[in-house]
Amino acid sequence: MRIFLRIVKWLLSLIVLAVAALAGWLYFAPPELIRVGSGYAAKMVCSNVFVAGRDANEVLKVDVQAPGHPLLRLMSVSVDTEAGTVSAGLFGIFGKSLSVARDNGGCAAAPDGDIAAAKAFALEPPAEVTQTDALWPQGERVEPSQNPAVTAILDDAGATGPGMRAVVVVKNGRVVGERYGEGFSASTPLLGWSMTKTVTAAIIGTVVKDGKMTTDATGLFEPWKADGRAKISLADMMAMSSGLEFNEDYGDVTDVTKMLYLEPDMSAFASAKPLVGEVGKVWSYSSGTTVMLSKLWQNAVGDKAQALAWPRKALFDPLGMNTAVLETDARGTFVGSSYLYATAHDWARFGQFLADDGVWNGAQILPTGFVSWMREEAPASEGEYGRGQLWLQGPEGSGSVQDDPDVGIELPADTFWMQGHDGQSVAIIPSQKLIVVRLGLTPAKLGYKPQAMVAALAKALE
Repeated sequence: MRIFLRIVKWLLSLIVLAVAALAGWLYFAPPELIRVGSGYAAKMVCSNVFVAGRDANEVLKVDVQAPGHPLLRLMSVSVDTEAGTVSAGLFGIFGKSLSVARDNGGCAAAPDGDIAAAKAFALEPPAEVTQTDALWPQGERVEPSQNPAVTAILDDAGATGPGMRAVVVVKNGRVVGERYGEGFSASTPLLGWSMTKTVTAAIIGTVVKDGKMTTDATGLFEPWKADGRAKISLADMMAMSSGLEFNEDYGDVTDVTKMLYLEPDMSAFASAKPLVGEVGKVWSYSSGTTVMLSKLWQNAVGDKAQALAWPRKALFDPLGMNTAVLETDARGTFVGSSYLYATAHDWARFGQFLADDGVWNGAQILPTGFVSWMREEAPASEGEYGRGQLWLQGPEGSGSVQDDPDVGIELPADTFWMQGHDGQSVAIIPSQKLIVVRLGLTPAKLGYKPQAMVAALAKALE
């Protein structure tokens, strides 16, 4: 009996030591997967609390834990509203990450924990709104369609899709229909994820119009001039045809998740990637590419203060996108791949702007013909993608990337798209003067595609 008790005591001691060692390892040297998960949780909660005004616990439960990796269900967050910070970690302890809110600038992931550095990049507030009761797009008042078919489409949960948070339909420059999910409204800023890439392309257009950039420029980063990357042009990057290495898979620790949640200087991380394909001949979708594009246009504009003010002064204020918040990384580079928050109405304003070839209220905001150039097929994309960070085909849903996602759906030939992670889309049909914004939390595994809704609305509003 004594021997048995000694063995049990010895085994318990080993278990305690093993648990202590595991806890110490997780605390002092957490695996990257845990740090990516905590970084994602902290960033999502921070932006949704400080930009969108949502409840932190709801965001953690609904936006972070429910649709994501099982590891995320073990994440806990702590919000300090006075300091403007959100921390997250496995069980609230291990692999802790920090996200920091800034004045008018949303939130930034601060993987190095440097709060002061991350807070240094405050942005200018939007222009003061003076016509709040005007009809959209000058104000927010809508002019609903009297077409019962439009009402039926927007009231059909199957058409608008699971997890829908906002649908806005614009016809002939007026909002003619809108619907919002429970807990959301016309005043809720919503994340566009990769729809932000198209906005970045438009910002570059404003810099080109100002004479500070050209699309044929090469030798874009100093280290690139010493190797094959010297041949990469701005146009190659806009068309996602740089030939640079970048893994865009979101399910694990990859280039894109490392960049977004483990790197304080995202552009430096992406620009260090080697050349793995022939420049201009291989199409590869890359959020790293668009973050580098942000760095390039910011460098072209001038000093940091001018660059931080540029999107608002050159694009958002002229379009009346007063709710738009384009977030930067911890070193002040706009995360032009992923992090623009705006209301559904403001996303629709941007869609209308593209439909009108970069003109707003008679003012030519982008160079003449720039939107047409953006819509030209990227040579290596096999008809999927345009030269200017936009899509020529609709969302794939859960289909294969080799399949045409628009097969069997009758859409006007000039339809083009902005698309973002988890079901964000803006369909733009210039020939019908029709814009359809659809925002939500709809993972691809659910199989939803907005093409059928857009086609039905286009037919109803002919």
